[in-house]
Amino acid sequence: MPPSPKKRSAFWTKDSFTCALLASLLGTYLDLYFVGKGLYQFPHRLLPEVFPVNIAFTLFGLPIITMVILYCLSLVNRLVGSILILFVSLLVPVMEKWAEQLGFFAHTDKWLHVYSFFGYFLFFTIISAVYFWLGKKEK
Repeated sequence: MPPSPKKRSAFWTKDSFTCALLASLLGTYLDLYFVGKGLYQFPHRLLPEVFPVNIAFTLFGLPIITMVILYCLSLVNRLVGSILILFVSLLVPVMEKWAEQLGFFAHTDKWLHVYSFFGYFLFFTIISAVYFWLGKKEK
């Protein structure tokens, strides 16, 4: 009997939605912490008189990015998934600098972009671990 083909995961699942929600909450709280510490700020954001962070990114951008990454991780083996998380984490400092040039983000001189690399690497590692744990829990 030939081996069955690898089952493709759906993009929108209960587990990916749960992890997108977790990513949104974690991202918002981390932004609040770092903005509160004065390490960076968001000069252009929705409802600036209410929110000191960019809620558009933490409520929409980060969850969508998280779901795309989780979908990609569900299609590949663990080694390729680790490389994907590493690659995305390497892209974050580049995207931060681009966002700074566009005026969406401003860092103090104390901030090193390598912090973002390690932070997002840890962030996506934790989110993906929760995602795969939730998937195992249902079996």
